[in-house]
Amino acid sequence: ARLVDGVTKLARIQIQNMENKQAENFRKFVLAMSEDIRVLLVKLADRLHNMRTLRFISDPAKRKSIAMETMEIYAPLAERIGMQEIKTELEDLAYSELHPEARTSIMTRLKFLELHGGDLVVKIMDELDHVMQDAGVEGYISGREKTPFSIWRKMQIKDVSFEQLSDIMAFRIMVESISDCYRVLGVIHTHYPTVPGRFRDYISTPKRNGYRSIHTSVIGPERHRIEIQIRTHKMHEVAELGVASHWRYKSEDLFGGSVKPVEGRQYSWLRELLDILE
Repeated sequence: ARLVDGVTKLARIQIQNMENKQAENFRKFVLAMSEDIRVLLVKLADRLHNMRTLRFISDPAKRKSIAMETMEIYAPLAERIGMQEIKTELEDLAYSELHPEARTSIMTRLKFLELHGGDLVVKIMDELDHVMQDAGVEGYISGREKTPFSIWRKMQIKDVSFEQLSDIMAFRIMVESISDCYRVLGVIHTHYPTVPGRFRDYISTPKRNGYRSIHTSVIGPERHRIEIQIRTHKMHEVAELGVASHWRYKSEDLFGGSVKPVEGRQYSWLRELLDILE
C-alpha cells in the first residue's frame, strides 16, 4: 500500500508539474524515491501498461502528451536503472505515437529487406555458431533487427538515410564465465574485420547502472556490418531487468515465510537521475 501511495503522489506531482512547467516537484520525488526504488518499478510497470493501451484514448493531443512524457522522462529513468527491456518497449511505443509515418516507413523497409534477403538474422546466427564451435567455445546466440526507434534515432544522429545505415542487426552471445567472454571476443575478431571505433568493454568498466557486456561491430557473414554483444547469463539478466534483477538474489524462499528486507539506501547513485531533468 505504501508503494502504491508513492506512485499516487507522483501522479499528483505530474499534474501540478504540467501546470507550473516546473521540474522541482519531480526532483523532490526522485530524491524521495531513492529511499525505496520499488516505487519507481511500480510506476514504470504502470506507465508501460498505459502505453500499451494508449490507442484507447480518443483525444490525439492527450495521446501525444503522454507519449512525449514517456519518451522524455520514463524511458530515460528505465535506462538509468538498467531496465533495458522496459526502456526499449517504452521508446518504441512512444515513437509510434509521435512519429507514426516515419515508423511505418522504417517497418516497410525492414519487411522489404526480409523479403529479398531471406532471413538474414538466422543465416548469420548459424555462421556465428559454426565459428564458435570450430573454436571449441560453448555459448548461446540470439539475433534480432534493431527496433524502428533505435534505427530512426541512429539515422537522426548520423544524418544518414536508411540505405546508408549498415548495422541494423544486433547479435548477442551469452556464455558461462567472464573468461569465456574474452575468448569469444578473440574468436570473433580473428574471423571478421572489426569496425574502427565501435569497441566497448563494459565488463572491465561497467556502466553506472551496473550494466556489463562487451560490444563490438564487425564486417560479419555475407559482408554485413553487424553489432555483437558478449556477456554471461547473469550479466544478461541484470542488463534486461536492471535493479529489479537484484531481488531474485536478495530474497529467501517465499514459501519458507522468510524474506530479507529489500535494500533501498544503497541506491544513493539514483540521485544522479536528477541530471536527466536538466
